[in-house]
This record gives sequence, structure tokens and C-alpha cells, in this order.
Amino acid sequence: MTTAVEAEKAPSSETQFIRGIGPLAAVSMVVGAMIGSGIFIVSADIARQTSAWGPGGLMLVWVLTGLMTVTGALMYAELAAMMPRAGGQYVFLREGLSPSIGFLYGWTLFTVIQTGTIAAVAVAFARFLGVLVPSVTADVFLSLGRVAMPGGEIELGLSNQRLVALAMVLVLTAVNIRGVRLGAGIQTVFTVAKVGALVALILLGLTIFRQPEIAASNFGSFWGTGSWGLAMLPAVGAAMVGSLFSSDAWNNVTFTAAEVRDPARNLPRALALGTILVSSLYILANVAYLSVLPYGGSAEGTTVVERGLMYAAEDRVGTAALAMMLGAAGAAVMAVLILISTFGCNNGLILAGPRVFYAMARDGLFFRRAAHLHSAWRTPTFGLWTQAVWAMVLCLSGTYGQLLDYVIIAAVLFYFLTVIALFRLRATRPDMPRPVRAIGYPIVPALYALALLGIMIVLLIEKPEYTQAGLLIVALGIPVYAVWRRLGRPVRGEGGSA
Repeated sequence: MTTAVEAEKAPSSETQFIRGIGPLAAVSMVVGAMIGSGIFIVSADIARQTSAWGPGGLMLVWVLTGLMTVTGALMYAELAAMMPRAGGQYVFLREGLSPSIGFLYGWTLFTVIQTGTIAAVAVAFARFLGVLVPSVTADVFLSLGRVAMPGGEIELGLSNQRLVALAMVLVLTAVNIRGVRLGAGIQTVFTVAKVGALVALILLGLTIFRQPEIAASNFGSFWGTGSWGLAMLPAVGAAMVGSLFSSDAWNNVTFTAAEVRDPARNLPRALALGTILVSSLYILANVAYLSVLPYGGSAEGTTVVERGLMYAAEDRVGTAALAMMLGAAGAAVMAVLILISTFGCNNGLILAGPRVFYAMARDGLFFRRAAHLHSAWRTPTFGLWTQAVWAMVLCLSGTYGQLLDYVIIAAVLFYFLTVIALFRLRATRPDMPRPVRAIGYPIVPALYALALLGIMIVLLIEKPEYTQAGLLIVALGIPVYAVWRRLGRPVRGEGGSA
């Protein structure tokens, strides 16, 4: 395998990429990929899992998630500035640990992490489009059979919702094939729009539409009746599944490093600014929810107030909050907000993923055609279409919460391994240029790694059926790696057009 140092001496395929991602677009890649539909939904489930600790338990989960997200981004800043190459985290793991670990990350990214998230976001888009267009329903009109999964049986097939999801994946893939500048431009526009809308929701909830009696009740009994000690850690760790996924994908900007202008400067800034901005907005959004919605409630309630934040209809906390603010129009306004948010989120995910598959293919560990760029647009066309096809297959299941549950432990595992790679690179390659260094090294990275390890242990105990499935997906990559190592051939020099 070609190391980062050897790659500097060899003819670089990275020069084929167009550096069309400027500072604002790089921040937009981080922010846009992070903000999807999760912040408007997952707080209900988090509240139920931490109900004994009241609103304080909910806020603790979001604060811890924010701290971990920003800390992780600051760790990655050193690696991204040191190795600003297409593939990002795949390259960090390959160079810092081994080619096999890098492959297992790329394998999991392709099979579930990236494609599963793309499918989940596409269906979220379709579901909220159904609020505005009633004919976009989840009713399956062409069944392809049923599949038993650990979280329950799912029906494969086509519905109007799934057709919209398929169309979204196709359209955004075609757009991103036309060049990184177009994809990055769309990302910036939609990111600005979704951040503006989220800020508006927060400000309205904290000021004009704040419900004094509800807010006083929530913040007056903020800490609940549960014991604030080690006994709460399993519940908090399990509840963080939703918030971690809502805050994930910030690392996608590292995949596009070869297309970022002045990457040693702009990548670390984008990682830091993007994660701090989104984490702050998420915390403030939950404060806004608690300012307009009762924390507790009943699943049998017939009104927004009776159901409260904890039992918001279909967990749509954002919709419930806007219903309190705007009445019947709230559902439509939230639908528009989520359509903007999910469209921009999926654009960033679809743009970034194939850069990892490109890097894997250059190492002889993915389909060889994925190692070449389009002669005119300089985009990894084959990787984009391959990603789209698999994401569309996942769309046929119509439910993706299970897929995301399966892979959360794998995602956390690779974050953990990337921190280990940071430590190992400090020891084995101390002379490599490091334009940016991880803040608080070695204490802060070590604490971050311990936190990730703790979450993995909690998930193994609290959600064994999902974590075992997630680890199985990772393990299935081991024999696949053996096959690629035997049959694949690294691509040297310049690539051709796709």
C-alpha cells in the first residue's frame, strides 16, 4: 500500500480534482451534512429514556453529545491538515493503523453508514412532503416480500413515498456528477436556508411564543427525581444514539479534502466552526422546545399539550413546537423546514461518500472504475452511481431507523480507532508536517477515546440485538478484504475519465 509519504513522491491522482470548495462551502459541508431531520424528532425518544431525570436528563444528553462532537472534530483537525487527501477518515485509518482497518471503515461506510443514512434522509424528505402533498403516502402498492430483522419485520416494495425517495437520490447524484462547484454551491445555499430557519424557530420559541407557565414548570423541576450518579450512565449512553446520529457526518468534509482550497487552513476551521455552530443550535433548539411544550405527557393525549414533548405525535417534536406557536399552520411550516434541511443534508452526503470509494479503488480495494474521474467534470462518476444504486436498494425497505441502530456502534468504533491512529502517528511519524495540532493532546484525545469506549460498552449491554448486527456488518468486511487484497491492483499515476 502507498503511504502518505510515498504518495508525495509518486504521481498524484489528487491533482485531477478541482479545488472548488472554498472556506464557506467547507463550513457548509460540515453544517449541512449534520443538520437533517433528527433535531426535530429524536428529543422525544431521548426524553422517554431519561424521564427519571426530567428536562435536565434531556439537556445533559445534548450537551454531552455537543462536547463529544466538537472534541472529535478538533482531533480530526490535526489529521485533516496533515493528510488533506481524498478519502479523509479512510486515509487516516490506513496510514495511522493499517490498510485492513481502513478498508473495514470504507466497507461499513458503503454498506450502511453512508448509503443507509442517505436512504433514511431521503425517506424523511418523502414523509414530510406527504404533509404538503397527501398523495405521497407510505402505502405499498408493489410488494417485493418481507424480511425479518432484529428490530422487527419489514416489507420491501414500492410506495409513493419510496418513489419520491428514489427520485431524490437519483436527482442529487446526477447533480453532483456535474462537478464539485455545483454540488458545493447547492450545499451552501441550502445550509444557509436551514440554519436561518432553525435560528428562527429557536428565537420564536424563546421570545414571542414562549409559554411562561409551561417553561416555569419545566425549568422549575429541571432535575427530575432520579439519582444523579453512576446509575444513570447506562440510560444516558443508550439515549445518546439519537443525538449522536443527529450530530454525525461532520467528518464528511474530510472525504473531500482534495477539493478544498488551502485544505491545511480551511479543513480545521470548517470542522471547528461547523461542529460548534450545530451543537450550539441543537442545545438551544431543545431549550426552545422546553419553553413551549410540557416535558411530560401521555401517549393517549389528544392535543399537543396533553402529549407534551415526551409523547409528541410520531415523535415530531419540532412539529408540535410549531403547532404551539402557529396553530394549524405549524405542521406545514415544519414540513417545509424539514424538506429544506433533508435536501441539503443528502446533497452533502451524496457528494462526499464516493471520495472514500475513490481512495479505496486507488489502493486496489474497490471496483477499479471508481478510481477514475470524469474527464470534464473531475468527479468520481462510477462511485457516485454505485453509491446511488445501493442507497436506492435500501430505500425499498421504507424504514431505516433499524439500519442506523445497527451501525451506531460501528460508527463509534471507527471514531475510537481514528483517535488511536492519531496517537500512533504521533509516535511513528513525529516529523510529519502538522499545520494544526489536536487541542489538549494527549489528555483531551484520551478522554474522548474513553468516552467513546464507554458508549460502546453501554450499547453492547443495553442494545445487544442492534450492536451485534452492527459488528457483524463490520466483520463481514474481513473476508471481502482478503478477496480484494488478492484480486485487486492499486492504480498508479493519473486516472482517466469515468
